[in-house]
Amino acid sequence: MIRWFIVSQSLSLMASSVAFPFYLLFIKNIGSNFSSFGIAYGLFTLSSALVHRLAGRAVDAFGSKLLLGFHAVGMSLIFLFIPNIISLHEVYFFQFLLGLLGSLQKNGEKSYIAKMSEGSNQGRIIGNYHFWTSIYSALAVMGCGMLIDYFTIHVIFYICSLFYFCSGLTLLCMKESNIKKSLKRRTGSSIWMKSGLD
Repeated sequence: MIRWFIVSQSLSLMASSVAFPFYLLFIKNIGSNFSSFGIAYGLFTLSSALVHRLAGRAVDAFGSKLLLGFHAVGMSLIFLFIPNIISLHEVYFFQFLLGLLGSLQKNGEKSYIAKMSEGSNQGRIIGNYHFWTSIYSALAVMGCGMLIDYFTIHVIFYICSLFYFCSGLTLLCMKESNIKKSLKRRTGSSIWMKSGLD
């Protein structure tokens, strides 16, 4: 179970890791002064902060999987429109939306990891989760950096959209009913003890 969650969130984090450095290059052509960058990132953080408490309640009410799925689908759609941004006001609008969806991802991810890693092996499971997602993110950034040399920067956003879509698709394939079985097997499996994967 945790293996598919790692796959799903690796795809999502790969997309965000790829988008961040190249998104900076993209919006630099739209607004290059420091105040516009400050407002853009401030809006991202502000919108994220405004939704965090509601997102936390939504996790309790609807579950982590639904929020993570909504985040993945929403980000997939947004990244299809980013290459068409032509004004600074549109950058601000998209930054606001990205912050909203980012808060859903953070709350959903942390809640899901906490649920999957209850017990004495919690630190090991969380460590393995962050190890694999970070490795995949680093490889994606380097790979997409090379792709830009052969294609336009717009292609990166379409690739990220595909990553997010695949992340949501993987979440849909996960079965919530397997969580308890996964937790029961974790202490009895030598493979689990060594890798932290189900």
